[in-house]
Amino acid sequence: MDKKEIYSEFEIWLDELLDKAVIPEETSAFNFNFYEESEEDCIFGIQLIASDQFDEDDDEWPCAEAWSSEEDIFYIDFSDEEKHSRDDAYEVMKSLVCSYLDGGKHRGMLKSTKAVGAGFVDGELELVYRNGK
Repeated sequence: MDKKEIYSEFEIWLDELLDKAVIPEETSAFNFNFYEESEEDCIFGIQLIASDQFDEDDDEWPCAEAWSSEEDIFYIDFSDEEKHSRDDAYEVMKSLVCSYLDGGKHRGMLKSTKAVGAGFVDGELELVYRNGK
């Protein structure tokens, strides 16, 4: 897996998604939902949602979806990797999100909210960005 190539594909996906998205004004935070699409085939997915609620002490805030990329999901195939556990996939997907927040075209939009989270939908949520306002 060429991480630069994967990031480039992720950046294109997210740029195109956010170029056309109508994000509600009441958005408080964004979350990147990670999915294990196929454990057998080692395929993982990333979905973006906007939430109109945010509570740092409650990991359920992403459930208050104000907008979602719905079925427009970014997929990564880890089957060719020596390490392809769920934890390894999590670290790769989180690094894609963090890299985008550092230099992506729409980083300002994402960072204009209270926070940006990331994590598996059936696991713990991690705040990868917290607005200092």
